[in-house]
Amino acid sequence: MARYTGADCKRCRREKQKLFLKGAKCESAKCPIEIRPYPPGEHGRGRTKDSEYLLQKREKQKCARIYGILEKQFRGYYNEANRQSGKTGENLLRILESRLDNVVYRAGFAKSRDHARQLVRHGHILLNGRKTDIPSARVSPSDIVEVRESSRALTPFQVAQAEAGDKTVPAWLESVPSRLRILVHSLPERQVIDTQVQEQLIVELYSK
Repeated sequence: MARYTGADCKRCRREKQKLFLKGAKCESAKCPIEIRPYPPGEHGRGRTKDSEYLLQKREKQKCARIYGILEKQFRGYYNEANRQSGKTGENLLRILESRLDNVVYRAGFAKSRDHARQLVRHGHILLNGRKTDIPSARVSPSDIVEVRESSRALTPFQVAQAEAGDKTVPAWLESVPSRLRILVHSLPERQVIDTQVQEQLIVELYSK
């Protein structure tokens, strides 16, 4: 499966804001965007003309990079969101939030979405009692996500238990650190999704 293998910090600098792709590093003084808050490359400090298309394209790129998704899959999510009733942009964010790797990250069991994706890929996560090693698997209301019994002694999960409470868990999820379990109460509405994107720009881009 295709995936991005370049430097994550360059992606934050390209968007001129933190996308929180590197976990704890993003919160530290070592974060490259704190040192070089301009796009990478020879002409990174130059002024660019922010056309309407450029703003829409950048917003789509930013959203895809936050959730760690490449163009083909992102376009598929948009098409699915467009077929659903309601606002397409809000439907899109709800689909992205319901991915298994995002749920593991949101619950505080991983430092970043990349880290969560790795934990899922390696078979450490159960969805409703079944091993699920597909990060793009989607959760539904009343689902139970938990760490496999044989994986609970691993360092990432021990750290997650020790740091329980340090990270705010969205209201649509309930984290049970003592049992390394996540309860999905519902799918999120737009007002509780803190992803800093203007989804309407993405809709305008794909509607052309």
